[in-house]
Amino acid sequence: MRKLAVVALVGAALGLAGGFSGTADAQSNLERMRGVKTTGTSFEAQLIDQEGPRADRIRENLERINLPPGFEISLYAIVPDARHMTTDPQGQVVWVGTRKVDVYSVVDRDKDRIADEVEAFAPPIDFAVPNGVCMSPDGFLYVVEHNRVLVFPAAAFFWENPDVAVDIVVPQGELIPVDEESYNHGARVCRIGPDNKLYVSLGQPYNVPPAEKADLYNETGIGGIIRMNRDGSGREVYAYGVRNSVGMDFNPANGQLWFTDNQVDGMGDDIPPGELNRATASNQHFGFPYYGGGSVRTAEYQADEPPADAIFPEVEMDAHAADLGMTFYTGKQFPREYQGGIFSAQHGSWNRTDPIGARIMFTTLNEEGGAAETVVFADGWLDESTGEYLGRPVDVLQLIDGSLLVSDDYAGAVYRISYGG
Repeated sequence: MRKLAVVALVGAALGLAGGFSGTADAQSNLERMRGVKTTGTSFEAQLIDQEGPRADRIRENLERINLPPGFEISLYAIVPDARHMTTDPQGQVVWVGTRKVDVYSVVDRDKDRIADEVEAFAPPIDFAVPNGVCMSPDGFLYVVEHNRVLVFPAAAFFWENPDVAVDIVVPQGELIPVDEESYNHGARVCRIGPDNKLYVSLGQPYNVPPAEKADLYNETGIGGIIRMNRDGSGREVYAYGVRNSVGMDFNPANGQLWFTDNQVDGMGDDIPPGELNRATASNQHFGFPYYGGGSVRTAEYQADEPPADAIFPEVEMDAHAADLGMTFYTGKQFPREYQGGIFSAQHGSWNRTDPIGARIMFTTLNEEGGAAETVVFADGWLDESTGEYLGRPVDVLQLIDGSLLVSDDYAGAVYRISYGG
């Protein structure tokens, strides 16, 4: 009775119809699930094996990771292609997006801080690059794909079923114009802002876009960050001049949006810098494509006058380290000097003679709310003697106990960093 009541409640909240016309074969799984209908998908979970030689080898690799005194890192879960992460307000489930076709649910039932179960979430749905996952304070899970946005109400209640309550926030083909779909820079990230709106990054598909794309991109928010009401209405461009942001979070102290940005390739080993940016208001321009990163001008736009009020980064990171996911630390487990600061992941370079990155950075803030100092917090995934990557961090997520999860799409794993004093 409890499940039926919740299903009815969610259906009413979304304005879902009681049924659809036509045969079951003519209805997509997504449309059936939107109507609180079953798809006939087996309830037998396809669990990802959490033990064996692969897990053992990853644990061995973690012995190489360098952390400040008192911190420890351990294997939390084997999650194929693990990218961006989110969790529900009660910390029951961690959802992990990928750049492929799966979203995974990760559960630690016995609360020993090691995942017990990892399985595909909502398997009847055909996802396409569901990299961006974010959770609202009232428990709605948003999944931002390459060109669609879905929402899963009460996801922490339905996660064990193959059929889950779902609705469409932005239909397929309407997040960006279909003609602008590309294999490049198509992994989105999202956050629910303090204004209760959905924020989504829209990386542009070029290294440096041609000038004739400027009007279209400024209108649609490609190469920027957009926001909308949680039902998809009221869409607007929030930030311009952003090449490819794959990490964002709001400062809980003042509500300001911070985001990482990946900068122009092919300009040399040591330029341009990667960026950690702060938006203090809407409609600000962050310099791209006039600047390739920081204050370094691009050759393609050298003759063009950049916006006079362009915002330069709060932190200039090492060139080509590929700064991705970030989060403000609000927990109490870590020492006081980490509370209120920013943890961010560097995926590691490809466009550099000597590899760099594959580490977790930490940025403290000053009294004015800007960046004060950025240091390496965790490294060792890059064997600097050979240039071999043993892992490539993507995102960071704070658990309800104050520990920190780190996703790694190269190793296909999620790690947990804890502090023991």
